[in-house]
Amino acid sequence: MLDRSAHDLSLLLASREISAVEVMQATLNRIAAVNPAVNAIISLRDPEDLLAEAAAADASPAKGWMHGLPHAVKDLVNTAGIRTTQGSPLFAAFIPDTDDLIVRRMKAAGAIIIGKTNTPEFGLGSHSFNPVHGVTRNPYALSRSAGGSSGGAAAALATRMVPVADGSDFMGSLRNPAAFCNVYGFRPTWDLIPADPVGDSYLHVMATNGPMARSPRDIAHLLEVLAGPDPRVPHGRPTEPYASGLDTDLRGKRIGWLADWGGAYPVEPGILELCAAGCRVFEQLGCTVEAVSPPFPAEQLWDAWIILRGWAHAAAKAELYNDPAKRAHLKPEVIWEVEQGRHLTAQQVHNASVVRSRYYATLAGLFDRYDALVLPSAQVWPFPVEWRHPTEIKGKTMDTYHRWMEVVIPVSMAGVPALNIPVGFGPHGLPMGMQIFGRAGADRAILQLGHAYHLATDWPGKRQPAL
Repeated sequence: MLDRSAHDLSLLLASREISAVEVMQATLNRIAAVNPAVNAIISLRDPEDLLAEAAAADASPAKGWMHGLPHAVKDLVNTAGIRTTQGSPLFAAFIPDTDDLIVRRMKAAGAIIIGKTNTPEFGLGSHSFNPVHGVTRNPYALSRSAGGSSGGAAAALATRMVPVADGSDFMGSLRNPAAFCNVYGFRPTWDLIPADPVGDSYLHVMATNGPMARSPRDIAHLLEVLAGPDPRVPHGRPTEPYASGLDTDLRGKRIGWLADWGGAYPVEPGILELCAAGCRVFEQLGCTVEAVSPPFPAEQLWDAWIILRGWAHAAAKAELYNDPAKRAHLKPEVIWEVEQGRHLTAQQVHNASVVRSRYYATLAGLFDRYDALVLPSAQVWPFPVEWRHPTEIKGKTMDTYHRWMEVVIPVSMAGVPALNIPVGFGPHGLPMGMQIFGRAGADRAILQLGHAYHLATDWPGKRQPAL
């Protein structure tokens, strides 16, 4: 049952061919069997309560696409009555009274919230470990990282413990773990899924929530649940019927292959070759794929990124950092980000935003020539779980805890839609993916490209974890 797509499960539940109780029991059995090994699902609710909620769903009219589907929420998102730790010992016992917006939307669509998915502390770092819940392991190689920060979500999807998942993405957190775990992760156009109106709603415009799944169709369905303006925040854009009209003829589509950004991003051996093979699938589907020179200096993007990211974290974590007792419980990466941003001048932030603005305009010109662009989703293969992060790639030292993920910056800086698509496995059996992205607002078009690719490849179905 759990090998089925979320789309199929939703149809079967709606037609009463299967029951929510059956799906919930199968899910609980699966979690009991494989979660001790991967540690993807955390704060699991009482099974009897979950089965009772499933029985209530069977006895009530369908609310929406997720009616009766078990769902685990990323542990950065507040869930009423369920512990929300953000991976931090400062919040190890925190139980929110209210749900965040995306949880309310999923519940309104009929989802049954079973617990949370693991994440690094405050979502910082593309490796899902923290002192509260431990490390999430890669289901394809338990000695390796599942990525992050949505690593628990990706590993839970790969092992069929959930049918779809939510995640979030500032620096690749929907794309990197999806690549590491052989699933799909979609970073939508920045203002498509609104954030809750907590703190500033105007200035910090790079992080976003988004859907993850084992197929682009399931991603499209969950995107329809999550997306849509919120009158309480100043940004937002209209939604589309993302899950309808996914089947499309790709003949004549033009795709630009950016590879390693002209050598600016060191990439471990074998990754570019797998991504190039993924590009050839698009050629077989009728697309024209061309190598593209880097449209903007990578170092300028990185320097602006460090300023804007540090500025955002210094603002968000100021209360924790300014209290010495609380600061003592923050991991070094959090402190590093805050200290990067707390002494910035307004002029420095403005100059970084100008670089970002110039880059966006340059990228828009490239999208006049191409329907989508492609980059690897990561520069390294899934690495040992004992590492905090990779420290060098092909002899080049990484000068920060996240420099090894620099390849995701071109998407995050522009706020454009990007889909990680699996591209297969390396010689050591480790998964990899590539990010295909388009102009702002082209979410449906990117999902159409991903859907056609999935029908031609179906890596998540073809190569399941041995677990």
